Amino acid sequence: MSSREKILTAIRANKPGQRELPEVNIPVSYEGLVEKFTQIATAIGAQVFAVDRITDIKAKLAEIFSPSKRWVSSMVEFGDVAETSIAEVDPHTLEDVELSIIEAVLGVAENGASWIPEQNLPQRIVPFICQHLAIIVPANKIVPTLHQAYEITAGSEYGYGAFIAGPSKTADIEQSLVLGAHGPRSLTIFILS
Repeated sequence: MSSREKILTAIRANKPGQRELPEVNIPVSYEGLVEKFTQIATAIGAQVFAVDRITDIKAKLAEIFSPSKRWVSSMVEFGDVAETSIAEVDPHTLEDVELSIIEAVLGVAENGASWIPEQNLPQRIVPFICQHLAIIVPANKIVPTLHQAYEITAGSEYGYGAFIAGPSKTADIEQSLVLGAHGPRSLTIFILS
C-alpha cells in the first residue's frame, strides 16, 4: 500500500458521523430594511438610489456614465440604451463593456449584497469584467439577513449565482484601500419601488 493510500485509509477510518445542522434562531426585524440596505451598501462603496420607474434608472445612468460607451444588460427594458442579446456572444468580446445593468432577485440588508442567479446574467463574466456595474434591487425583495436569503434561494433551480456587494476592492499591508482592483470600479444600486 502506498503512502497516499495509507493516509486516505486513515482519514476514512477516523471520519466523524453525520450530524444534523444546528437550529439557528437569530432575532430578525423586518422594519427599515431599505434604509439598512442603503446604509450598508453605501458604507462598502456603492452608490444607492431609490427610484420608482425604469425610466428614472435610465436617466440617472445617462448622468453618471457616458452613453457613447458600451452598455450591456440582461433586461429587455434597457434595449434602447444597452445591448441585451449577448448570451450567445464569445465572452472574450466583452472586454470593452463600460456598464452592465442587471437585476437582482433579492437584496440582503445586513451586508448590502444582491443575489444574482444565472437566469439574470446574460454571461457569467459580465458583472466581473465590466468597468461599472448597476444592479436593480426590488424594494420588496430585501431581506434582513443571509439566513433569510438562503432560505429563499434554497428551493430555486440554478447552476450558478453570486452575491455581489460593493465594487471590487483590495487593501495592502499598509492598509491602503483600492476600489476597482480586480472587477468593477464602481457599483450603482437602484432600489426599485
